[in-house]
Amino acid sequence: MKTYNQTNFFKYTFCEFTQDTSFEFPENSNYKSKSDSTYFYTKEGVYRKSNHWGRVANCRWKLISNEDYKNQQIVVGFAKWSNFYPINSTEEIFFIEVDFDKKNAILKANEKANNKFSFSEAQKKLKI
Repeated sequence: MKTYNQTNFFKYTFCEFTQDTSFEFPENSNYKSKSDSTYFYTKEGVYRKSNHWGRVANCRWKLISNEDYKNQQIVVGFAKWSNFYPINSTEEIFFIEVDFDKKNAILKANEKANNKFSFSEAQKKLKI
């Protein structure tokens, strides 16, 4: 499994960021994108401050948020380096988690899961 860090996490990856309402970005952040997302790197992972989540350039970054989150609102999320997974057609590390009570299904990544698919296969099955 590929190891991710500040030099490669933004290249074709899937990740679930967790909303963090307590982190204050320092004045000198590590990186600011063309779309005004701000990044701060730590040994453990990356903080991202942004108003857009989901499809980010060539990545799929989800935000696990609290109930107060509204779309297009600026939110800070954190993800550990170990929470990034490659999006490609060969590695089968994705599975679909179904909540029958809420009648929804979500895409998750874990190399140890059963019934794994590549990212594109999992997306197709999720649509079904």
